[in-house]
Amino acid sequence: MDDLFLVNEINRLKIERDACILAHNYQLPKVQDVADIVGDSLALSRAAAQTTNKVIVFCGVKFMAESAKILSPDKMVLLPSKYAGCPLADSITKEQLEVEKKKYPEAEVICYVNSSAEVKAVSDVSCTSSNAVKVVQSSKSNQVLFVPDENLAGYVAEQVPDKEIIPWAGHCITHARITVEDVIKAQEEHPEAEMLVHPEVSEEIRENADFVGSTSAIINYAKNSDSKEFVIGTEIGVLHKMKKDNPEKQFYLLSPRLVCENMKMTRLVDVYNSLMNMQYEVFVPEDTRIKALGSLEKMISIE
Repeated sequence: MDDLFLVNEINRLKIERDACILAHNYQLPKVQDVADIVGDSLALSRAAAQTTNKVIVFCGVKFMAESAKILSPDKMVLLPSKYAGCPLADSITKEQLEVEKKKYPEAEVICYVNSSAEVKAVSDVSCTSSNAVKVVQSSKSNQVLFVPDENLAGYVAEQVPDKEIIPWAGHCITHARITVEDVIKAQEEHPEAEMLVHPEVSEEIRENADFVGSTSAIINYAKNSDSKEFVIGTEIGVLHKMKKDNPEKQFYLLSPRLVCENMKMTRLVDVYNSLMNMQYEVFVPEDTRIKALGSLEKMISIE
């Protein structure tokens, strides 16, 4: 099946199935182009909560589809690639978090959205890289147990020094691939470029950046900046929208290793098969969903 056939069929099936296709900024360009909404985790969570369509096709990874189901239990949520997971989300379990909570009984538990439904169910509030700082600032506790991304926790601690941030030692394996050598090389090859990085990168990488922000924040920064060249320190998928939005500007990937294999599992044919066969539906046990719902609702309420 060629791409034109797949795109036409996907558009036909979207109407027939009353479906909305959501795609993360890290998805393959062809998948982004057939989506109704493309964005970061916060934008897609809000879209999932607000959509009136009966079916949500979530082109992302498992925790994202789970969040959509938690927020819209009456919708059928489909994950086109059933094996698309997230090592960061898998780095902490509900049981491990409960042990940590006993160590810090006064701490508010804030979990990054890159976590399982079970972990969200035993957390006080969720956050995304877009609003993590504001979520922590809004906490009434002076002590925050922040899971599972240690680098994001470190970034938040820098921005909110009046809170004690207790991190979990989890990392995004994609962002962890960036080295100081990558930074030095990029600065030498593109001395006029601004360096924009995701807060999941390590502290030594953040220190060399001109801007630190979520994928949507990086996209917006590049669009509004007077600069004409940018080195991008996040997953390669984000370059697609940046180049479309800014054809007159140049974008360079900070490291050739910035490719998330899980985000790249979803292909056009998978989106087609998902709609054609209504396959790989995502379920969240109702007791878990109810407990996790409050955490996600608080997250999407914080701008």
